[in-house]
Amino acid sequence: MKAKSEKVAEVERFLQSALPLVRQETGTTAWFAVRCGHSEFGIFDVFPGEAEREAHLTGPVAQALMERADELFAEPPQIQKLDVLADKLPATTPAGADTKGVLLTFRAKAGHDEEVERFLRDAQPLVEAEPATTAWFAVRLDDGRYGIFDVFPDEAGRLRHLAGRVPRELIKHAFSLLGSLPASDMLSVQAEKFEPGYRAAA
Repeated sequence: MKAKSEKVAEVERFLQSALPLVRQETGTTAWFAVRCGHSEFGIFDVFPGEAEREAHLTGPVAQALMERADELFAEPPQIQKLDVLADKLPATTPAGADTKGVLLTFRAKAGHDEEVERFLRDAQPLVEAEPATTAWFAVRLDDGRYGIFDVFPDEAGRLRHLAGRVPRELIKHAFSLLGSLPASDMLSVQAEKFEPGYRAAA
């Protein structure tokens, strides 16, 4: 979502105000409102099944977002559906809120989708060993790309992850697995909700 230049602060407040509504959605496993740069915002959320996803997309947050889209955004919000391949959520509710995030997207080399998906699933135990990575999701987007979305309590946690084993392994296998250079966005977390201990993917 790209905010109009004069509506940046209002979009930020709108996303933060949506959190109480999302907390009432029992079918929304995790929900993160994020900011990237000056005027770009996003929502990343996951669900146990298609019915819960559709319920969210027709729920009060989505309705309010679409009702105010012309007022707040420079262009219509884009919605991408995704499949969760592997995930990490905390076993218990953390003491503080997360403030930082990362979104990494890339394409698999032609004919190597299965290997990329296996790599992402195999990365899950490595992320489980990172205490400063609160939540992590490996996903397949509806346009054929793959992605990693994760959040951290602070910048130190994010830096530890970026210097950790998963990025190193991804770089090591980049030439054999990836069909495009990974695109990365450093995110600021505006609001979040998740169910501790829930596993979105087997």
